[in-house]
Amino acid sequence: MRARWLVVVMLLLAGCTGGGGGDGDGRITLRFQSLAWQDESVAANKALVKEWNATHPDVKVEYVQGSWDSVHDQLLTSFEGGEAPDIIHDASDDLADFAYGGYLADLRRLLPDRLKSDIPQRSWETTTFGGGVYGVPFLQEPRVLIANTNWLKEARVRIPTPRQPWSWPEFRKITRQLSGDGKYGVAWPLKEPVSATLNLSLSTGGQLFHRGADGKMTVRFGASEQVVPRTIHDQVNSDDSASSSTLGSGGSDTLPGFFGGRYAMVPLGFSYRQQIAQQAPKGFEWQVLPAPAGADGLTQGVSPQTLSIAEDSRHQREAAEFIDFLLRPDNMVRLALGDWMLPTGTEALKSPALRTQKNGWATGTALAAHLRSAPAQSVRGYPEWKDKVATPAFQEYYSGAIDLAELRKRLEEDGNLVLARYQR
Repeated sequence: MRARWLVVVMLLLAGCTGGGGGDGDGRITLRFQSLAWQDESVAANKALVKEWNATHPDVKVEYVQGSWDSVHDQLLTSFEGGEAPDIIHDASDDLADFAYGGYLADLRRLLPDRLKSDIPQRSWETTTFGGGVYGVPFLQEPRVLIANTNWLKEARVRIPTPRQPWSWPEFRKITRQLSGDGKYGVAWPLKEPVSATLNLSLSTGGQLFHRGADGKMTVRFGASEQVVPRTIHDQVNSDDSASSSTLGSGGSDTLPGFFGGRYAMVPLGFSYRQQIAQQAPKGFEWQVLPAPAGADGLTQGVSPQTLSIAEDSRHQREAAEFIDFLLRPDNMVRLALGDWMLPTGTEALKSPALRTQKNGWATGTALAAHLRSAPAQSVRGYPEWKDKVATPAFQEYYSGAIDLAELRKRLEEDGNLVLARYQR
């Protein structure tokens, strides 16, 4: 009996260490783990925490610095150990396991109507799992083309706009026109080829993951899904208009060649503009162009940054109030500017600061209405499918090592065997 009581006491003590706590004087302390890493973004987050603390003497927020590189494993360990922060910064494509595992609070009963109505339903769908909402999507970035302005002018190609984007065939034609003498029309940084391919394929109606009448998900690599990968493959292997040397590179790795006049364009996430603005040599002129459009226009998939609340937090209501403060329209604009990304909030998107032509903000803002939940967002088994099947298959296809038929075989036959194990 004594041993049992000791266990109960130890569990109670352990429970007292998880989530936010009190300071013994009635004040509540919430821990907010932020993944902001760029100087402007960290400064914006810390300034907002300071402003909250100055106006909420009874609810103190403690800023905790996290890292994108280790956030999934770190959070899993924190959840298991009862030490999770109250307010959690992450990305929507990392939330499914935590949501289904019962580690995150369902936010539907916690968030105010102002915040719920300010963010479009298409964004809420990125954080909805099994009928619950487990994160507030607040920042997102489309994939855009960063282009050498003078190169395009000298070639006299049509400059695309969000209203009149290039089609995928036109994009391929123009990259051929821009290439020659050891220079390329485009450099695809495809170290992580799966998400880039899947998200851009939404523009051509490519879903890849299809849910059957029995509710189970299967992979189908049909004509709609093949437009984007075929374009990239042909640019590299047939047209010699895309450099094969960048296929295994990350986005930052392509910038020296871009600045050096080796590539006319680089498809990158919207936030890369900060690096370009800071690192471009003096006199280098660049501009932001929309990604090519297909049968479904400029539609593309995104996985927004999110704010969640730990299920074990003892102060979920106060944590939701802090999130509401952090994501007021003016504050959401500050966070977006700090990360060089787009806010999800409709009021924040109206800010003149996000609609200026400088650094391509206006082009990005015009794309916001076309952003949808990434195709793989809620697919159970996607990480294993991506790592074991899709990544090597796309890498080999883009390098020319396998043909389209073999790519399809691997994605469908090998891929569906993986997904089936998660849907028994």
